[in-house]
Amino acid sequence: MKIGVIQINSIDHKNTNMKKIIKYIEEAKAEGADLVSMPEYVNHLSEDEHKVAYAEEIEGETISMLAAKAREHRMYIHCGSILEEGDGEKAYNTSVLINPQGNVIAKYRKLHLFDIEIEGRVSAKESDTIIPGDHVVCANTSFGKVGLTICYDLRFPELYRQLALRGASIIFVPAAITMYTGMNHWEVLLRARAIENQCFIIAPGQIGSHIPNRIHYGNSMVIDPFGTVISRSPEKEGVTVTNIDLKHIEEVRKNIPCFSQRRTDIYSIR
Repeated sequence: MKIGVIQINSIDHKNTNMKKIIKYIEEAKAEGADLVSMPEYVNHLSEDEHKVAYAEEIEGETISMLAAKAREHRMYIHCGSILEEGDGEKAYNTSVLINPQGNVIAKYRKLHLFDIEIEGRVSAKESDTIIPGDHVVCANTSFGKVGLTICYDLRFPELYRQLALRGASIIFVPAAITMYTGMNHWEVLLRARAIENQCFIIAPGQIGSHIPNRIHYGNSMVIDPFGTVISRSPEKEGVTVTNIDLKHIEEVRKNIPCFSQRRTDIYSIR
């Protein structure tokens, strides 16, 4: 199958962002993509104190527009994440998967919130504006099960093992990772999650600056079950389309049978 990975510099203007997203979906379709995946906070990025005002219902403008494109092009669309309406004071950071009929088949609210302080480098407290989710989410598709995660989740391997044990052959990791942590950790963690769980990782990222003193790393990737980076987006906005062969999962798991060799008599994931 062909995967289109969108890399974008979302700004504090939803209509501008959506016009670019639709443009890249059209380009992906022209190259034969069966599925398009996009980054975290894809439809809007602004300073944290302004975020909640841009939250939508799942049935709102953004997902309705993407659902119409999924129906038109008979493709799966993974929205990365948007701000979903929460309790009025805070929102959810929510990933949505739409099938070729234009139906929402999965909704995942980010479990692990980006609350860190690296002196002189990165300062962020996502929990000031975001409510954490409380469910691990897999979805059935025509090409097998997929797992949904978002950005900072990448640092919690337990989540990825849960998704793999539930049958996920592809795991999405949409992100808005900062330049500093991206340069040091993005690729190595993505490859580790792919190798550990012997699955494909699809990781679309935000690129460039959207507010003062915060630059996103880009380097959107598709990684195969052996940990090989088979696609990396160039240092600009756009869509990169690549082929993946899901049969490669069977080959890797047969050659290195990690799942059947797990010592569940000694340890387990609760």
